Amino acid sequence: MRRPGALAITHDRLRIIIGDIRRNKADVGSAMRGQELVISALGRGNSLRSDHLISRSMEAIVPAMQQAGVRRIILMSAFGVGESLRDAPLIPRIAFRTLLRGPFADKKSAEEKLRASGLDWTIVYPVLLTNGPLTERYRVGERLKLHGMPRISRADVAHFILNEAQSGAFVRKVAVISY
Repeated sequence: MRRPGALAITHDRLRIIIGDIRRNKADVGSAMRGQELVISALGRGNSLRSDHLISRSMEAIVPAMQQAGVRRIILMSAFGVGESLRDAPLIPRIAFRTLLRGPFADKKSAEEKLRASGLDWTIVYPVLLTNGPLTERYRVGERLKLHGMPRISRADVAHFILNEAQSGAFVRKVAVISY
């Protein structure tokens, strides 16, 4: 987690581990022990550079999960990565192919590693993220009909991810999420 102090919740089953996946892969393995599920929401924020963060992280996460016997992972990617690009409205599609080309190629590489891993994965494709409130009124599907500049709040994406962690409705599937 980038800012552990920003996490305003506690739970007896929630464990926060501070580390840097890029610098200490051994920490990843120790973080996996005793876990049932991994949620990866790694990202570069508003940066247009990838630095291969997501694909390099997956190179650490997948073997650590396999070694620890953790089968389930939910990866937050981005709408417009991989095959989801085909459903993107025109203006976002142009941005995905130009400005976001590097970060999206990195995410696609990570997704390919995950799909080949044999793990029980779910790849979440949120549309443009906002800091809006939790509404619990969003659409989710393997493909969605979208128009303009579709948006979704981070709170609603988190809500979906936590529900998916319990339900498993999208195991070995992608989930596009939008209003």
